[in-house]
Order: sequence, then C-alpha cells, then structure tokens
Amino acid sequence: ELFTAVRGEGAQLNNKKIRVTAHKGLAGSLLCTGFPYHDQSYLDTYIETMKALMGPAAGIRRPGSAALDLAWLAAGRYDGFWEFNLKAWDIAAGILIVREAGGLITDLR
Repeated sequence: ELFTAVRGEGAQLNNKKIRVTAHKGLAGSLLCTGFPYHDQSYLDTYIETMKALMGPAAGIRRPGSAALDLAWLAAGRYDGFWEFNLKAWDIAAGILIVREAGGLITDLR
C-alpha cells in the first residue's frame, strides 16, 4: 500500500482518493493508539485515558506504528487515534495525510 498526500490536493491510497470516516463522537467508534515502550513515565496516563475511552468506543487497537495508524485513520479504517510523547518524525507525514483526507489533527489540550 502506498499512501500519499499533497497539501491542497487530497490524500490517496494506491492512487485512489481516501477520506476519513464520517463517524461523529466516541460512541461506537474504533480507536487506535500506541503504548510507550522505552519511556514508562506516561504509562499511568495511558491507562487512565484508555479507561475513559473504552466505555463509549467500540474498541481500541494497537497496530504499532504511529505513521501507519495515521494513514489507516485517513483511509477510514479507524475513527480516531491518540498517542503521547510522539516526535515530529513519527507523525509529520501522517498529519498531512489525515488533514488531506478531511480529518482533524489536534493535541489533547
């Protein structure tokens, strides 16, 4: 699979236009996240966040790559994604792809 995006021109998967889901809100949503593997200082925050989201969401997945998670979000395979303490190189391309697929990117603040 090849995900691409150009600012102002949309996002594509294998040369076909992609869009985020039209799902609104957490109820029944499918979410994805990543877990810390080196820096455990955010572990309690992850657990509390997962507790808060598991109730209204239909499920939470953890595929393992923030870049791929964002691409799959853009393609409508997930309704939302969150992760703490990511670096720009982990998410820069994914942010563009999600935005060009009609998605919203923000921080948790």
